[in-house]
Amino acid sequence: MATPSSSGAGDGGARSKPGFVPLVTVVDFHHHRGPEVERWFGVEEGQDPATDYDWTLLPFMALSDGAHASTEDFSYFTLLRPATNDSPATSLFGISCTRQLDASQLLVRPSDVTRSTVQKAVVVIADSPQFFGMLRERLSVVTSAWFAQREFSDTEILRRFQESLAEEKARGQLNEEVDRDQYLGMSLRELVREFRWQTLVLLKCCLLQPKMLFFGSRCERLCMMQFSLISLIPGLLRNLQDCAGPELNNYEKNLTRPTSLRTSDRNSLLAYMGLPLQIFGKGSLFGPYTPLQQLDILADFGTKSYIVGSTNSLLLQQRDRYSDILINLDENTINVTSTSLRTALVLSHSDRRWIDFITQEVNDTWDESNPGRPKTMGYRGSEEFIRLQFEEYLLSLISSVKYHNYLAENGHNPKAVLPHIEGDPSYDFGNEWVEYWMRTENYRIWNSHTDSHLFDIVEPKHPCAGGLTIDDVQRRIQQQVQDLHLDERFAVGREVLGRNLAAGRDKASTIFNKLYADMETLREAQRQRAEESQTGRNSMEKNGSASSNAESTKTQQPPSSVGARAGAYIGSWTSWADQKRKQGWGRSSGSSGGGGWGFGGGWRSRSGNTDSGSEKNGAP
Repeated sequence: MATPSSSGAGDGGARSKPGFVPLVTVVDFHHHRGPEVERWFGVEEGQDPATDYDWTLLPFMALSDGAHASTEDFSYFTLLRPATNDSPATSLFGISCTRQLDASQLLVRPSDVTRSTVQKAVVVIADSPQFFGMLRERLSVVTSAWFAQREFSDTEILRRFQESLAEEKARGQLNEEVDRDQYLGMSLRELVREFRWQTLVLLKCCLLQPKMLFFGSRCERLCMMQFSLISLIPGLLRNLQDCAGPELNNYEKNLTRPTSLRTSDRNSLLAYMGLPLQIFGKGSLFGPYTPLQQLDILADFGTKSYIVGSTNSLLLQQRDRYSDILINLDENTINVTSTSLRTALVLSHSDRRWIDFITQEVNDTWDESNPGRPKTMGYRGSEEFIRLQFEEYLLSLISSVKYHNYLAENGHNPKAVLPHIEGDPSYDFGNEWVEYWMRTENYRIWNSHTDSHLFDIVEPKHPCAGGLTIDDVQRRIQQQVQDLHLDERFAVGREVLGRNLAAGRDKASTIFNKLYADMETLREAQRQRAEESQTGRNSMEKNGSASSNAESTKTQQPPSSVGARAGAYIGSWTSWADQKRKQGWGRSSGSSGGGGWGFGGGWRSRSGNTDSGSEKNGAP
């Protein structure tokens, strides 16, 4: 938006406070009294700005909740400097670097150090956050070096650090209107990578000026996400002089409508178009890190809107009271508690098509080893690419809304309609959102300080204007799959299924192999038994064939044959008996003195020497 000075959008915030010199202070965590300011650098001896300016919450802002859980942590916060005789009330910005040291490593251990660790924060207070990215690196080095001394009473390095900041301020280095380092540390690529299409939802939510609450366990990431978000509004970081308190309204008081335009000068174009859209005016507050002790300001009746961050999970239990929208950075979730706000934040097809294009560019050039720079080292997907895309979007938005107002005033005149613009282009940005935005304070300030024909400078058309196409449907389905992590779940499911199938296949193979082996063993045993049985049968057949043949022969002989054999047998006995009788049965009987048949003697002779001969002679 137009700035208090006539030079454009880039200098109003810095030049309105030319006399403020950056201050350095040390905040110590006392185990009995809690966080407290220990000493100041850059002020006169005996002066305490915390007391003079009523900065009672400064120690709690410098030492964030949970800072003890990390070796080094940073906190960003805002301070209200009351009005003085020569300057109005304004906003100051603080950045603190918190570190801790084992008390046993101290060269000189004070008597009031009773705990095992010493925790301190070195704080820099400046009049603009524009160069906090560069200042953060220097503050980290100075704090680390001071702790490495292991002697906190030696503060020479802190004094010289403050003096160097004061010299740079005097030379005007901290007031230069350059974009070279002002966005250092504010990674838009990470913001788009994490929130994807919801990045545009967050930006449009900022313009509606609700009560936005960010939550995260890491204080530095919590603060930088908020700075990254508001940096998407061109020129806003240089015009935050009213963000520290809801009662401040200096920006609007000093604002004038621009009367000239240099199209070759980007800052002149932005100022003429009414940028930045001042979302931190009267009734608004910005607190990148807000401790619980500051909740009474959030609940104050005069505080209508704010963007604040907290690392304390207790605030989550009262989110319905302190927020219209909650952004949980630990879970990467956005919860809109206001029904009207939720309806207004629904993205149109054109909005979704536009932010999906940017998200795809970031994903295609993402480099895990260096998230802040595209892996192609090119322009597409870079920080500057994203920032200029959002700048084009906002310029198209405000031009379309101006044309929307023009159509409402001249709808009865067909000649007033631009021939190359079809319908009302503001509908592509969401009709509900436009109506909601037209009721906000930043819209009122913008509309009253800009020309009614801005659409003659920037074409009133959405960058991705058009209705729903098949590509949008495919992109939406793909995005929903990513949002629901279905691809990851399916990948895990496929992996688990693959493992189970492999295990089942191995187990089934083992079972089949064992079954086959058992069957082979059984078949071998049966084969051996069959061979043994066959061998036995063969031997039995061989051994029993003769007898069976003889028996069968005997059995099968006719009666005549049997009788003939019986007659021959009896005849042989008869012949044998006759022969024996002729040879000596008579003599044997005589000598023996016996009579009768002489069978006894014959048997005795047979049992003696003659029986063998008789047997040899064929006796049966």
